[in-house]
Amino acid sequence: MSKYDIGGAQGRYQPGSNDRVLENKLGITEPADIDEAELVLLEKLYEDVLLRNLPQAAITVADIKTWHRRWLGNLYEWAGDERSVNMAKGDFQFAAAGQIPQLLSKFEQEYLNRYTPCSDMSHEPLIEAIAVVHVEFILIHPFRDGNGRLSRLLADVMAVQAGYQPLDYSSWDENKDAYFSAIGQGMSMNYQPMMEWVERALGKG
Repeated sequence: MSKYDIGGAQGRYQPGSNDRVLENKLGITEPADIDEAELVLLEKLYEDVLLRNLPQAAITVADIKTWHRRWLGNLYEWAGDERSVNMAKGDFQFAAAGQIPQLLSKFEQEYLNRYTPCSDMSHEPLIEAIAVVHVEFILIHPFRDGNGRLSRLLADVMAVQAGYQPLDYSSWDENKDAYFSAIGQGMSMNYQPMMEWVERALGKG
């Protein structure tokens, strides 16, 4: 976790984990075990959101916070809460923690309200919608952990709303540097690189 600038309540580590696992309700100390727990819980969330409770209206920030809380609430006390620590990946700084409330309000008003729901959206507009929403969410990075995985759930919800299958993210995982470069381009509102990655992952419906 050295890549993160952390402090305060959300920066506490589980005793006995050698600062490798965040403090959690189950007392897990091994990174592989916490990863497995998060994966099992994420699969359950996917099943519920995509198969049983797919949003039919515009997605809201409250929806996303609820997803995060339902996913990680059995592990972390801060699940669903906006992060209180600054975070970076390498030299790339995500939004400052103090700006997150304002940025999430703008995200909902200018992006979620504009681009969702994706029902009856044709292929090219859907690609743009997913790319823009994905980039803006990642740049905010509103939670202490799990932002990347939750951003994929959000993209999958948008795709399923439009009648598509969930995205195939293998090309993103195999080209991480190019993917992160596309995210960086979004800082200047150049979403075309991310649209190309979304097109690869989306398929033909």
